Amino acid sequence: MPGVIIRKGREEDLPAVLGLVHELAAYTGFSGHVENTVARMKEDGFGPAPIYGLLVAEEEGAIVGTSIYYYRYSTWKGKRLYLEDLVVKEGERNKGIGKLLFEATMKLAVAQGCSGLMWQVLDKNKSAIAFYKKYNTSFDQSFINCNLDIRDIKKILKKA
Repeated sequence: MPGVIIRKGREEDLPAVLGLVHELAAYTGFSGHVENTVARMKEDGFGPAPIYGLLVAEEEGAIVGTSIYYYRYSTWKGKRLYLEDLVVKEGERNKGIGKLLFEATMKLAVAQGCSGLMWQVLDKNKSAIAFYKKYNTSFDQSFINCNLDIRDIKKILKKA
C-alpha cells in the first residue's frame, strides 16, 4: 500500500481514533452507544498506568485506520493480545489497510511473547468475518460474552 504507514499511536491521534470508533459503531448499527471521550482515552492509554495500546494507519498525514489492543491473561494459555477494535475509515476500506494493521498487530503479539491473539467480531459484520476467515481464524461458538455496566455494578453493590 504505497503512502500508508503503520505506526504506534500517539496522544495527538486520539481525536481521529475516537472518530473511527464512532464510525465503527455507526457501521455496525450502534450509533449513540459510544460513551468514551478523548480525555478518557488519553488517561487510559497515555496516563501513568496505560491499559491499552494502539497502532494507526497514516496516509498523507491523516489517520485512516487503527488497531486498538490490550493484554489479557488466560489461565490456560498465558499472556494473550486482545484486539479490541480494528477499524479502517469508510472510503479507505478494501485497499489493504486492514491487512497491514492486522498483520502489524500479529507481529506485536509475537514480539511481546504472547500465546495468541483474540478478538470479537459482531455476527452481522459479514465483511469483517470474511476478512478474518482469510487468516484461518477459528470462530468460537462455545463461550457466551457477559458484561455488567458500571451503573449496574454500583446498584448491586449498594444492595449487598
